[in-house]
Amino acid sequence: MSDGASTGYLSVSELRDEVASGRIDTVLLAIADMQGRLQGKRLSARYFLDEVLHHGSEGCNYLLAVDVDMNTVAGYAMSSWDRGYGDFVMKPDLTTLRRVPWQEGTALLMADLAWEDGGDVPPSPRQILRRQLARLSERGLAAYVGTELEFCVYDDTYEEAWQRGYRDMSPANLYNVDYSLLGTARIEPLLRRIRRDMEDAGLYVESAKGECNLGQHEIAFRYAEALRTCDNHAIYKNGAKEIAAQEGRSITFMAKPNQREGNSCHIHISLRSLDGDPVMAGPGPYKLSQLGARFIAGQLACLRELTLLYAPNINSYKRYMPGSFAPTAIKWGVDNRTCALRLVGHGLSLRIENRVPGGDVNPYLAVAGLVAAGLHGIDAELPLEDAFEGNAYDSGAETVPHTLRDALPLFEGSELAREAFGEDVVEHYANNARVELAAFDAAVTDWEMFRGFERM
Repeated sequence: MSDGASTGYLSVSELRDEVASGRIDTVLLAIADMQGRLQGKRLSARYFLDEVLHHGSEGCNYLLAVDVDMNTVAGYAMSSWDRGYGDFVMKPDLTTLRRVPWQEGTALLMADLAWEDGGDVPPSPRQILRRQLARLSERGLAAYVGTELEFCVYDDTYEEAWQRGYRDMSPANLYNVDYSLLGTARIEPLLRRIRRDMEDAGLYVESAKGECNLGQHEIAFRYAEALRTCDNHAIYKNGAKEIAAQEGRSITFMAKPNQREGNSCHIHISLRSLDGDPVMAGPGPYKLSQLGARFIAGQLACLRELTLLYAPNINSYKRYMPGSFAPTAIKWGVDNRTCALRLVGHGLSLRIENRVPGGDVNPYLAVAGLVAAGLHGIDAELPLEDAFEGNAYDSGAETVPHTLRDALPLFEGSELAREAFGEDVVEHYANNARVELAAFDAAVTDWEMFRGFERM
């Protein structure tokens, strides 16, 4: 594998040996839900080897038809009270089997979803990505991806934060620690534990650095084949929260936790042949191949209508402010951080960075969107506009949708989305957005209370 990871992963034979020796007694069978969170079961390792390994395990299909609070909501074709909330099957993907160093005696693997008759579950995020990667493969191509997740660390536990209504929390750093070795040293024990545990779980850690918001940091992992990167992303995000909780702290990946800089998740993507040869670099302008230029042109052409996949929550859109390092203008540039798309790397490492997603992104949906958009550019032979130079915030260019309410009709009305993902997938995730908007519209916020309790 190109990501260089080897330790941490387990074969079934190795798992049997670990179980026999008593070193592993629990296996986590996980799926990624609509929000990209890990859901699933803790299984007896013996039971996993005897039964689940061969037959899978059942789970209620409402796992892809609930809101963030796990409330059942209406509007989903695949799962409802009228349909009885039956089961789907979680089929283990043995290539993802690994140790979980931060949980004693535990291994984990991802699962693909299927109906009881063996049919696919199209709205499953992992299946959505698999289908787009299959479309790439039909053209002799494979996608390689890296995700850069930022998060904010607090000295409060998750329970303390909840009980205080997330007010008056104590960030782990009290000033901007962007690239500061002194500032990051303050919480290096936590960052180091996360890095080491992730290495032992099979991820390839590159680096850690401070960021601009108070207590904000980023741990970067080496790129890998797209599906593996998204699995690693979901496992890391879940594991980092568990480790922080064990250390008496809390971390958040939400896109905009306060009025300062938000948490981004820049996604880097490049294409290779099925033999592993990079294909985006070439003799054309900006040292791109024709295929590379068309792939980027597709990203530009489809960005607005697919923003719902990159920014899935109401809070996601609070990041998009001029001069914030979060993009507003739909432009591309060479190493230009004011643009939504940034061309980085040289020669064989040439790749495009999409700066739209925040830390709350579901990586499977976002990468599926990037692939679908790029394929549109390749298939339609779209020309690539000139790279933008200067401050894209002041360019007057078309912008990223301002709110989830703006992004929803663009996604629903997208012929590309319906053709690439299917009617059922578009309707499923459009309904998810409508559910979130309805919940927000019904909520009475702190902003309203402080603004109106006395003075209105």
